[in-house]
Amino acid sequence: MAHSFARAGARVVLNGRRLNDAAEAVLSEFRERYGHDNVIFAACDVADPGQVEEMVSGTVETFGSVDVLVQNAGIQHTSSVHEFPLEKWDQIIAVDLSSVFYGIRAALPRMLAQDFGRIINVASVHGLIASKEKAAYVAAKHGVVGLTKVTALETATVNITCNAICPGWVLTPLVEKQIHARAAANGTSFDEEKRKLVAEKQPSQEFATPEQMGALAVFLASEAAAQITGQALPVDGGWTAQ
Repeated sequence: MAHSFARAGARVVLNGRRLNDAAEAVLSEFRERYGHDNVIFAACDVADPGQVEEMVSGTVETFGSVDVLVQNAGIQHTSSVHEFPLEKWDQIIAVDLSSVFYGIRAALPRMLAQDFGRIINVASVHGLIASKEKAAYVAAKHGVVGLTKVTALETATVNITCNAICPGWVLTPLVEKQIHARAAANGTSFDEEKRKLVAEKQPSQEFATPEQMGALAVFLASEAAAQITGQALPVDGGWTAQ
């Protein structure tokens, strides 16, 4: 998503919990591709409202405004409801749901002041339907969809939109971790479990790609999408059509 916005000419704020070696490498790559002055890194734990406020304030100080907010942090844990660890519930709700509220709360006053804003929350197909053993994740992502709708209604008469992208299976590190866990539990290979996973839910039998998510996010930030707001947009190969 960050690459898609940078290629479209946006100045980009990259976020991670800390500026470690991996973050340094990504920041260097972006500055080399898109220009040193067009990309900054904000070290911020999005589960901490104070740090989120500082990140948004720093963005405005550096670039003069915050025009597009893309919220894409996520963690996962699988377990039956009655065995779900309390600390995992709290962590997932904090990172997957509360952080989205913190971001909107911090960015929206700046967007209202400039009469422009695009808020793009990355929910999930699990913001629309449920799967077993994902109580916290499903609850959080349903919450993101609901928060998206409320924000859209509250900004419907100004030049601000708020939408949720709801991906199905996308081959990200989070999903790869689940595939490795399935392979270990079933004594099978990564590739076999990868095929099984996508075939179970996604009629297309193909993973969606990060590039497709990026293209959709850029579209939602464009003038062509000015009247699209409060929507939960599945990118799921037909999963929710079943």
